[in-house]
Amino acid sequence: MNTQLGEILDQLVQKGRTGLKNNIAVSWISYSKPNPEPCSGVGAGWDEQQLIYPASVVKLIYAIAIEAWLQKDMLPDSQELQQALKDMIAGSSNDATGLILDLLTGTTSGPSLFGERKQAWQKQRNLVNEWLHSLKWPELEGINCCQKTWNDGPYGRERDFYGPGNVNRNALSTAATARILEGVMTDALISPPACKRLRKLLSRSLDLMQRQADPENQIDGFLGEGLPQGTRIWSKAGWMSQVRHDAAWWYTPQGNPMLLVVFTQGRQRANDKKLLPALARELSQLQPV
Repeated sequence: MNTQLGEILDQLVQKGRTGLKNNIAVSWISYSKPNPEPCSGVGAGWDEQQLIYPASVVKLIYAIAIEAWLQKDMLPDSQELQQALKDMIAGSSNDATGLILDLLTGTTSGPSLFGERKQAWQKQRNLVNEWLHSLKWPELEGINCCQKTWNDGPYGRERDFYGPGNVNRNALSTAATARILEGVMTDALISPPACKRLRKLLSRSLDLMQRQADPENQIDGFLGEGLPQGTRIWSKAGWMSQVRHDAAWWYTPQGNPMLLVVFTQGRQRANDKKLLPALARELSQLQPV
């Protein structure tokens, strides 16, 4: 699989994407059963431990954390919370994400804080990281999920929390993202009912008419665009001026499940709407196990 992945990346480089291997990370896993157990797949990776700004892919983490908090009665459920979850994952709303992170951590945005108030706020804002590290998965070492996502950018205490040179911005690897998405898809995180609810949020449609009606469909320009009609897919994409990412689990009409996480960096990659579909198209045609 490593050889196959390397050959496909080389082909994409030869089609004019000079330097691609220096600004892409990939985790690719194939499964031999329709309903696999956790960690039962075989896979390959390219730079998959590199920590990269995840853009909206981090919203997957926050959605799972909500389920964990609800299970522990650390948070009251509400219609607004459920709507915010849907808007955050299905529509990738940054406003909904801000509310979700405030609820998870007991923090709010606002003017700069100082002294003990600043320290207390920052400690609270790291609650999601503390929960992730408590899982003790080696793939999660070094990741950072404590910041909101923005349309324009952070201000006040939010900006202060990023630190000099944005040193404290969110960071994920494709390996960590793949392990987390696999957990959702195999009922291995929180509880089977929680995973079922999360899968409902992550489900995407490849129907062309539905995609045309929703310009923010998270299929066009991402992995789902490269998959054949009839494929069932669950995914969370991320995109901004400097990155284009996607994390997807799918079943093609003829195949067992496949998991693919791709992070790309740089303005050229962020604007390349054909790269992720091309990679998914090539890999989906292979059945390594």
